[in-house]
Amino acid sequence: MDAREFEPIGPEARLEPCVPPQKLRERGWRQMKKNRLALWGMAIVAVMTVLAVVGPWLSPYTYDAQNFTMANAWPSREHWFGTDALGRDLFVRVLYGARISLSIGLVASLINVCIGVLYGGVAGLVGGRTERIMMHIVDVLYSIPMLLYVILLMVVFRPGLLNIYLALGISYWLNMARIVRGQILSLKQQDYVLAARSCGASMWQILRRHMIPNCVGPIIVTLTLSIPDAIFTEAFLSFIGLGVSAPMASWGVLASEGINSMRSFPFQLFFPAAALSLTMLGFMFLGDGLRDALDPQNQKEGSR
Repeated sequence: MDAREFEPIGPEARLEPCVPPQKLRERGWRQMKKNRLALWGMAIVAVMTVLAVVGPWLSPYTYDAQNFTMANAWPSREHWFGTDALGRDLFVRVLYGARISLSIGLVASLINVCIGVLYGGVAGLVGGRTERIMMHIVDVLYSIPMLLYVILLMVVFRPGLLNIYLALGISYWLNMARIVRGQILSLKQQDYVLAARSCGASMWQILRRHMIPNCVGPIIVTLTLSIPDAIFTEAFLSFIGLGVSAPMASWGVLASEGINSMRSFPFQLFFPAAALSLTMLGFMFLGDGLRDALDPQNQKEGSR
């Protein structure tokens, strides 16, 4: 037997997984294609994202241009979704609201990943008394209703787009931290982690190179499901007057304006509410599909 097989390796060495990542991605995509609702959800999210980015540029109107002679106009060829009480084109305002609502959901979810993954990863890997203290803090914060927590932060920060980013970002990481910490605890005693420890790898190297990459599946699923939650929370805050300020438009602002004239002009409430509901359904279908596709048990069954 060759003596080189027993030569020690340095901390920079990377242990390759038993199954190549490309194989895992192929299996996950095969599972996704079997789920029609997940494909519909992916299509809805893609269409809404494209419309939010390029949609307002395709119209001759702007989201804040007022025309009192066309106030409360019903849908027509000139104004596809009609106009509001100030004569503003509702189609452009709905698409502009999609841009704001989707950006809020995306930014809040990215902050959620950065804080939650780091906090939960450190707590699960360090263990002991440090882990208990860190998770007790999470449990205390988790006992507070999330919506009440966000409302209190918005009252302190005052309404505004940047403050919504901060309020949702610093309050939505708790669930992510708990999920990542549970995944780290389940992977902590794996052979490749013990081998990395014996090679002298630091905690940060183990977390970055070995632990977090093996938690990508649950992280992606949690991220996808947290986006509609953040969008709905922003819509609720805007509905009660704690969200974005006029003349900016989010779906919550449009719903708040439309509910005042719901009996006379129901289209002013219908279109933003329909866009919000459709987008949330798309993200929920996509999240459920990703959860099934990234489940190791389903991948094993699909590979047989």
